[in-house]
Amino acid sequence: MRGDHRRAMGIAALLTLTVAITAALAENGAAPDNTAPATANPVTPEVTILNKHEVESILGRDVRSATDENMGRIVDVLVDRRGQVRAAIIDFGGFLGVGSRKIAVDWNALHFPAPGKPGGRITLELNRDQVNAAPAYQEGKPVVVLGALGKLEPLPE
Repeated sequence: MRGDHRRAMGIAALLTLTVAITAALAENGAAPDNTAPATANPVTPEVTILNKHEVESILGRDVRSATDENMGRIVDVLVDRRGQVRAAIIDFGGFLGVGSRKIAVDWNALHFPAPGKPGGRITLELNRDQVNAAPAYQEGKPVVVLGALGKLEPLPE
């Protein structure tokens, strides 16, 4: 009889423990689980393949005017908060980096070579005098962009 009593107490303890664990899990299940591993639902990233004859880097590329004047080289590209390209920063003037200054030009004032023509010229709709009259681009300060018609426009903040 004593063995039956111990067995009943063991089953009761096990049942109590099971109920407690089930209640604890149910309570935790109601709250959002922020500790779930990132691999619980693996998401395959989207992949795009760009053919090398369709794309080309523009940083460091020379920019020419429509009359084939050397306008400098592209050293940076500015995007707005939506990720839209707004302006190119051109290192303009000077000789071997001495006396040069950076100018922000409207992205739409640049014309790029057709795809499949690597090394084609990037041209700017502006002439040397228009670019020379533009204020210098200074990182951390309001950006004044030289537009396609030679008009100066501040980028919105």
